[in-house]
Amino acid sequence: MSDFTSLIKSRRSANKFMTGVEITDQDMDQIFQLVKFAPSAFNLQHAHYMVIRDPELKQKVYEAANKQYKILTSSAVIVVLGRMDAYKDVDKINEGLLNLGVINKQEFDREVESVVSFYETGGDVFKRDEAIRNASLSAMQLMLIAKDQGWDTCPMIGFDPEALREALSIPESAIPAMLISIGKEDTSSQRPRGYRKPVSEFVSYL
Repeated sequence: MSDFTSLIKSRRSANKFMTGVEITDQDMDQIFQLVKFAPSAFNLQHAHYMVIRDPELKQKVYEAANKQYKILTSSAVIVVLGRMDAYKDVDKINEGLLNLGVINKQEFDREVESVVSFYETGGDVFKRDEAIRNASLSAMQLMLIAKDQGWDTCPMIGFDPEALREALSIPESAIPAMLISIGKEDTSSQRPRGYRKPVSEFVSYL
């Protein structure tokens, strides 16, 4: 069994964390230095992360997330945001390729025009879907990297997005896609892994 296969099988959603475990800026930076390589549509990198460790802010997130105990015991709770306006960065993201001569000015202008048009023509529903979709790709990579670096995580969707937005001053252009609690799992009362469907139940070969 490869190391990656072992990593996939060992990553679980931690519902209880060991209290008093600190996660530092350096710990998080090591994770995010790899998270940035996650795929995103047109390389727009829609995801933005808010790492909450401050006790007062953590309490506010706890209240907005239906008082889930794992938030209080975690080393940090990460708010995963998807930016609906990420497409507006298409010029900044591609100017490096232009300056290096990988693409010419005509190709650069065409890319900027087509991406902006694609998102603006798609409308707000499409922008929202794209924000959540691409933030979720990035978030999954974060959880695998965290596990590889010795941290446990749990993705969470049980929260009031508007209460969260108000508590953390999240702009309207960003969609709270999920929360991720992170820390060292307390395995004293760990339940067996839940049922997983056989491949034949969730895959169709056509």
